[in-house]
Amino acid sequence: MYARRAAQLLQELSTCDEGQLPPYNSDKFDQVIRECEEHSKQFQSLIREKNEKNLDIEAKNEDHYGSFIHHLSLIRNKRCLMAYVYKRAEVIQSYRWKVGRVLPKEIHDKLNFSEQEYFKNHCAVIDSYTKDLDLDLTVDVIPPKDPYIRVRVLSEIGEVSLGDHSVSLSKDSLHSLRRTDAEPVISQGLMEEFME
Repeated sequence: MYARRAAQLLQELSTCDEGQLPPYNSDKFDQVIRECEEHSKQFQSLIREKNEKNLDIEAKNEDHYGSFIHHLSLIRNKRCLMAYVYKRAEVIQSYRWKVGRVLPKEIHDKLNFSEQEYFKNHCAVIDSYTKDLDLDLTVDVIPPKDPYIRVRVLSEIGEVSLGDHSVSLSKDSLHSLRRTDAEPVISQGLMEEFME
């Protein structure tokens, strides 16, 4: 059946939890592209055949309906591929706000090269914008009640310069840090907010 593979790509996305991605399915994506090329060839062949026989383009015969089916299949495949790429791009953009500039390996491995480049470019645009504003937009979507948080270091980090001072972040140590300094390290999974 026409456009079945394209629909399967979208079903893969819909089975994932919100904000998650399945691995990029390049094989199925390429199969849909090849199917589109075949529909395009068939459509052009049927139209060319009508023109060569000097038949009315609007005549309702088997060639008319055949070309109509190929055209609709081509449009459906195109829409499914665009929806697949758009949904993945939306989720990739959301990763910048959720995990920061560095993607965890399990997420990075699910992206193809173009998506990885898209993420890097998206981060660069946000960084440029925040630099122009002199304000880090990625720290908190909701303003915090307290600018400082208590954190527990999960793995050995070492000596780190944080704004106006440096601090030694050794495993299992507790610190009171500015939220803006701690959030990027928390998003990388190297420390966690400590709740008493």
